[in-house]
Amino acid sequence: MDTLKICHLYPDTLNLYGDRGNILCMKKRMEWRGLPVEIAEISVGEHFDPYDYDIYFIGGGQDFEQEVLLKDLAGEKGTAIKRAVDEEKVFLTICGGYQILGNYYKTWDGVQCDFLGAIDVYTVGEKKRMVGDFMFRLSEEDGGSIVTGFENHSGKTYLGKDVRPLGKILRGHGNNGEDGTEGARFKNVFASYSHGPLLPKNPKLCDFILKTALARKDPNISLKALDDTFENRAAAFMEKRLSAE
Repeated sequence: MDTLKICHLYPDTLNLYGDRGNILCMKKRMEWRGLPVEIAEISVGEHFDPYDYDIYFIGGGQDFEQEVLLKDLAGEKGTAIKRAVDEEKVFLTICGGYQILGNYYKTWDGVQCDFLGAIDVYTVGEKKRMVGDFMFRLSEEDGGSIVTGFENHSGKTYLGKDVRPLGKILRGHGNNGEDGTEGARFKNVFASYSHGPLLPKNPKLCDFILKTALARKDPNISLKALDDTFENRAAAFMEKRLSAE
């Protein structure tokens, strides 16, 4: 099989709450299966060909860090990211990375930061933050499993008509604390507010993302089962705790 190539965008700027762990998780779950994988890191001022990679990851950051990236995103880099989304490359984006793919972020005091518009969502900031462990169920199209994570965001995100939620909130706030949705799915974009990081806590979602990318190389691909005993025990503990709350 051809090597699965993963691109970590802005690893030195957007790495809030250990989001880099999602890269490590994807890499290890490929290696444990004996499948070839490569990781590339692309930061500010560094250009890339959107056709060079199979999976793109963008982590979370504070509002200030997102503003710092605006100039870089406004040029060739932003065009490449949008093209990769349009070409149905797989994206995993967390919190600030999720917001960056959207149309804009308007702060609580009315300052608007225009972002990529790669997916039809927008975010409005609030003074009160949405913080804590949370839990949601993936849509049936994405496996239907329960996902646990940690959220910490002041932005409320709203989905456009062509974007569906990644899942439905069971405990916590999710996209905006109003409509019961969490995250976004558009083409092969997986977007979430879940830090923690997301994938080591939720191996079923990790494998679903990997398989989505691998299927573009080989539609008949299957992933060998791994021993996820410890991960499943941790997930079950969190599900029980959050359900009790």
